[in-house]
Amino acid sequence: MTLLFKLAKPLLHRMDPENAHNLTIDMLKRFGPHAPVVDDPRLGVSLFGLNFSNPLGLAAGFDKNAEVPDAMLGLGFGFVECGTVTPLPQEGNKRPRLFRLATDEAVINRFGFNNHGHDIVLDRLKQRVGKPGLVGINVGANKDSTDRVSDYVKGIRAFASLADYFTVNISSPNTPGLRTMQNREILDDLLAWSLNERDEAARHGPKRPLFLKIAPDLSLQELDDVVDVSRKRGIDALIISNTTVKRPKSLHDKRMRLESGGLSGKPLYPLSTKMLSEAYIRVENQFPLIGVGGIDSARAAIGKIEAGASLIQLYSALVYKGPALINEIKKGLIERLEKDGLSSPLDLVGRAVEDWGNWPIESFL
Repeated sequence: MTLLFKLAKPLLHRMDPENAHNLTIDMLKRFGPHAPVVDDPRLGVSLFGLNFSNPLGLAAGFDKNAEVPDAMLGLGFGFVECGTVTPLPQEGNKRPRLFRLATDEAVINRFGFNNHGHDIVLDRLKQRVGKPGLVGINVGANKDSTDRVSDYVKGIRAFASLADYFTVNISSPNTPGLRTMQNREILDDLLAWSLNERDEAARHGPKRPLFLKIAPDLSLQELDDVVDVSRKRGIDALIISNTTVKRPKSLHDKRMRLESGGLSGKPLYPLSTKMLSEAYIRVENQFPLIGVGGIDSARAAIGKIEAGASLIQLYSALVYKGPALINEIKKGLIERLEKDGLSSPLDLVGRAVEDWGNWPIESFL
């Protein structure tokens, strides 16, 4: 697949970005690997009662409809997160809604939770029952829902027997009003109902970990509230972070930066990692953190772990660097463990959290 990507990249990057993505999914369905790779055991991480063969996961958004989770595991990811999935199918926002900022190795999207809905995704996941590899489900609410909390509960109920974990996504900037669910009172209610549904499902099967994915655009006071509610309710992990509506002053593509939507890719790295480090300090080892945002190299991956992440995820960098990046990161992790005489990636967690203390958030507009 690495060779195929090198050959196809010039063509893909001349296409409309969303068409190119859809073609990539189709190619993976046809030609992608269908069994997880065997990782160096030193990369293994055990958390939440799950055994991750390596700490690098595929972030939500790439495989929205659970069409290619096994192919992505076969490319070397330690876990795959499908979604965001809403109870009812929805088209999302009008096209164009995906934009490359090639000179910045960045992406802006305003998809709006376009997906096939619970029923279709559920049927796909049923077809992989018994297959190896960890696959999580990122759940969301329909745009026109009159009870968004209920939509999240429905997602947990629907996928309880099939997902290895759940991510409650309240941080997409592309569904109007969704990010208000990060407010203390609303979040407390959402987590109470979501965890209760998770625990009810556990009476008839395994207890699935429940994660919360938050925005990088929170103020530190808002982050205080999110962490406080998350600790009191007892979630299993925070994912930090989703895309940003801010635009760093350093962006080169002055035209594309004006597009509305969430910015991801390389320019997101400092903001998302700053928020990760701030959350790590506030969480006080009560639960792990999952770092996502701008990882495009082994160095960036290790930096995210040292800022407080026990697991990491990526997506946008695949647009520019392809699947070879996965093995590059895992190789870099092994080299770092050997250099420092460490036995696990978890030994690196939080080592450099203080380095982010003075990073200037003001560099983002």
